Amino acid sequence: MARSATSGGGTGGPGSGAAVPGTGSGTGTGAAVPERLLAEATRLFAERGYDRTSVQEIVEAAGVTKGALYHYFGSKDDLLHEIYGRVLRLQTERLDVIAARATDVRERLAEAAADVVVTSIENLDDTKIFFRSMHQLSPEKQKAVRAERRRYHEKFRSLIEEGQRAGHFRAGLRPDLAVDFFFGSVHHLGTWYHADGPLSAREVAAEFSDLLLHSLRRP
Repeated sequence: MARSATSGGGTGGPGSGAAVPGTGSGTGTGAAVPERLLAEATRLFAERGYDRTSVQEIVEAAGVTKGALYHYFGSKDDLLHEIYGRVLRLQTERLDVIAARATDVRERLAEAAADVVVTSIENLDDTKIFFRSMHQLSPEKQKAVRAERRRYHEKFRSLIEEGQRAGHFRAGLRPDLAVDFFFGSVHHLGTWYHADGPLSAREVAAEFSDLLLHSLRRP
């Protein structure tokens, strides 16, 4: 990706080389209708907010009809659900690959931690929009999202538990709290990360990963 970085301040809302579903993809006139709708919905939600963006504005920006939108997405909150869902699916697929490798668990956990930071930054608009607007989803969709995130966190936690069994990580540490602490920081990226600061996404990911591993190691 283009060099991204951090700066202190600002407001707002898995490894590398993967094609990610960011806002810049699928915006050309030859793009498939669902991709155009998602790209324009993401842009408009980021610029105006979910509740201040109408279905009519989305379809006009995408160059399609309301009938086309409702053919692919049953409602505006289906678009919101998919904006976050595509990022979470990508991260889950990548975590499954990393966790299955026959390497030292410390290497796998470090890679997984860096991976989720990079993909969150590469799709920062998507994650900011979602965390700002999740409460506007239907109760059923909110429940589904929480279940999907819980599955991801449980897979991530299993790496910490494996490291404890192998004697690499502190035995008395609660893996669930370690996971919550780490992902609290990841989900907070949208409030301070900026594309014109001094650190790249990979540099931030390396720092986050190193902090997590240091917090887990046995004295």
